[in-house]
Amino acid sequence: MLKRFKVRVWLGGLVIALGALLVWLDPGGPQSTAIDPEAQAQEPGHVLENAEITLFGDNGSVLQSLKTPRLIHTPQRSETWTEEPEAILYDSENRQWLASADVGTLNTSTQALLMSGSARLIAPDEGWQLDTELLHYDGLSQHAWSETPVLLQQPPQQMSATRMDVWLNDSQVRLTDNVRGTQPPATQP
Repeated sequence: MLKRFKVRVWLGGLVIALGALLVWLDPGGPQSTAIDPEAQAQEPGHVLENAEITLFGDNGSVLQSLKTPRLIHTPQRSETWTEEPEAILYDSENRQWLASADVGTLNTSTQALLMSGSARLIAPDEGWQLDTELLHYDGLSQHAWSETPVLLQQPPQQMSATRMDVWLNDSQVRLTDNVRGTQPPATQP
């Protein structure tokens, strides 16, 4: 009986030793995996619905504000993607310029805004609007431009061009390349 007990203890110890050896050798066990910083930079940090964001200048004045039904922010790249953005851009005299598009991308560190798909810039004080497919905006210099065909309208006038620049602080618009326009004749009473 003592002999059987010794055999059972010996077999039990052998089973425990083999189990410990298998756990130590198990390739599916805990492993340390390095985080890929490039892949992590692509991951969004925030996804917001019905969002409003405001960017301020160094002196605390509002430079631009943006409303969107959907916003996805990737903090590692300082990039914010927006759906159907409506932006208010402010010039040095605090006048408001309205911009909208199907999609927008805002770089929060450089304050660069890229609006694409039915992009529109409106100058309410001057009564004109500009339509294009791709509108760039540099929030630090308050300069907007497009290198895609544009249509500038101030009823009853309208002009089209291949490229345009707008300097908000100077209320200046420049149309270049293939500029065409219509100005209805003035009617006499």
